[in-house]
Amino acid sequence: MSKSTYEALQAKVGRRSFLKMTAIATAAGATSVLANDGVTREATAEEVKNPFPGSKEVKTVCTACSVGCGIIAEVQNGVWVRQEVAQDHPISLGGHCCKGADMIDMVRSEVRLKHPMVKEGGKWKRLSWDDALDRIANKLNEQHKSVGAESAMFLGSAKMSTEQAYYFRKFAAMYGTNNIDHQARI
Repeated sequence: MSKSTYEALQAKVGRRSFLKMTAIATAAGATSVLANDGVTREATAEEVKNPFPGSKEVKTVCTACSVGCGIIAEVQNGVWVRQEVAQDHPISLGGHCCKGADMIDMVRSEVRLKHPMVKEGGKWKRLSWDDALDRIANKLNEQHKSVGAESAMFLGSAKMSTEQAYYFRKFAAMYGTNNIDHQARI
């Protein structure tokens, strides 16, 4: 749109006129959404109550951080299909943060990393867990011998439980360093 056209439109349409046109467009859009075109139908009472027949509810804990809020996961054929907030959970008291409310989308994501990967020759290659752990152990051992233990830094995670954080700290001490931190502090 040229500057002169924009200025001409700006001069012709005042604030009130713009708001009136917006209200009319919104009302027209809402009525078109409400009109049933035969493609969709209303869900039956049974479908609203139980959209995944045969599924089972599993009480679990949100893994977004280490607070431990309650989730009731609905699982059908081994697949997490829906979730609800655990209303009676002593930690979350029937609420979720935005990460917990979105947990099912993170778990079901198609782009989620599910296997160890390494980039070799400019291309990503899948590794076995044993191979990945061996590579990490060899690299840490090589680093420890050539540069020393103080050259390493261990960064914890809010996803760790208290017990995992304890063992993580013990691992750093066994490696010979006190360089440990936590990502939530950052």
